Amino acid sequence: MIRVDGYKNLYRDDSGAIVSIDTDEYSQYVKLRSQRKHQRDELVEMRKDIDEIKSLLKEFLNGSK
Repeated sequence: MIRVDGYKNLYRDDSGAIVSIDTDEYSQYVKLRSQRKHQRDELVEMRKDIDEIKSLLKEFLNGSK
């Protein structure tokens, strides 16, 4: 691999692609991606819970009439 001028962590491989060898940056990216997925999963679960609560409330209100 050939180092990209002006960048200490970037290299060009045989296919011409630019490759970063900064493992700290990659680890940070993976951690952030995992955190975002967890947040999305929590949001989806909260939406399901809210829908269930709404359904139960409607059922309760319709049954008390």
